[in-house]
Amino acid sequence: MKQTILIRDVQLVQGGISPRCDMLIQDGVIAKLGKDLNESAHFVIDGSRLTALPGLFDMHVHLRDPGQTHKEDIFTGSAAALAGGITGVACMPNTSPAIDSVDTVRYICEKAAYTGVEIHPVGCITKGLKGEEMCDYAALKDAGICAISDDGRPVECAETMRQALIQGDALGLPVISHCEDLSIINGGIVNRGVASETLGVRGMDRASEDYITAREIILAASANVPIHIAHVSTYGSVEIIRHAKAQGVKVTCETCPHYFLMTEEAVLCGDADYRMNPPLRTEKDRKAVLEGLLDGTIDCIVTDHAPHAPSEKADFRYAPNGVIGMETSLAASLKLVHAGLMTLPQLVQKMAENPRKILGLPQHQLAVGEPADLTLVDLDYHWTVDPEKMHSKAKNVIWKGKTLVGKPVCTITDGIIRYQDTEYLEERNRCNGF
Repeated sequence: MKQTILIRDVQLVQGGISPRCDMLIQDGVIAKLGKDLNESAHFVIDGSRLTALPGLFDMHVHLRDPGQTHKEDIFTGSAAALAGGITGVACMPNTSPAIDSVDTVRYICEKAAYTGVEIHPVGCITKGLKGEEMCDYAALKDAGICAISDDGRPVECAETMRQALIQGDALGLPVISHCEDLSIINGGIVNRGVASETLGVRGMDRASEDYITAREIILAASANVPIHIAHVSTYGSVEIIRHAKAQGVKVTCETCPHYFLMTEEAVLCGDADYRMNPPLRTEKDRKAVLEGLLDGTIDCIVTDHAPHAPSEKADFRYAPNGVIGMETSLAASLKLVHAGLMTLPQLVQKMAENPRKILGLPQHQLAVGEPADLTLVDLDYHWTVDPEKMHSKAKNVIWKGKTLVGKPVCTITDGIIRYQDTEYLEERNRCNGF
């Protein structure tokens, strides 16, 4: 059932930052924007300390559904997204079974319909992520995929990847590459260097990422088709992509907050929650990724949300790679805004507009007549990350115990309040209409 919602005195971010105004939401859309609106509403929200952002879009998440629902499922993953101000996601195909059949795509889309989150499956490049037989991309697109990838694994055969790029482009399906050479990785679990030497484990050499990044760009350039590079983490990859863009190659890319805010120093404690793939790297890498983000080389901020059960993360050496991030990504990325390195509209571009553009999805705007798809954020709210309060089934969050500034406190999709931060509301004593 649609709700009538009146948000009073809220600041809007859409292209720029607008003066504060009232927003009336009716029948699933933004019906009015203006001063001192007097319409009656089911819910009245005091927005005087809040900023409205278009719903964020995370184009790289792992929902683990079907087949690995002890880690996460579509419902808990959606709840985590909404708590992070994320109203749309692209979910990666390394599920069990993998997203390589029409039936699996339909299963995800049907289950997603009840979440309040716009969930777009990413189909496999190869059947079972085995790197051998290519999938039927046309059938998968008709069923509902938004892109193709073998994320979680590289496509080891260059010709298979080249054909996927050509066929994907013909169908309007972006190709997302997990840039890793398994022969170079050779069982590594942390960054090769200080981290691997200190911990006495095999390291993941940066050459693995840089080599496949360069390969994908060469293949895309030769066919004159787009390529999207996932989770960029090295200074080498940033420079390769920057040079390719300058040469007119149709390459886009993404990174995650931990790659521009953390280094391998965090993993030296031996806590597997700080293990992910690609790994946390050096300060030189961190600075390069940050520079690439600020100068436009890196197009998107994503999470690579990768939930695992606490028991799976208990043993440092044998734990699976991955961290969760949807509930903390905006707050962590706001560090760039608070530091004056990026404006809030620029951050929205990285976290909402560019991902939709790359995937060919409609933009969501805070304008009259547009769908009411937005998040209300208190940009100055200080909060401490508690894994036990995460909406995800998983607890492997790298910001645990840290204080972040800025938090989504209410998320609305299709004109319905889907999430509200009750702890925040109790603390601020704002119960008007929530």
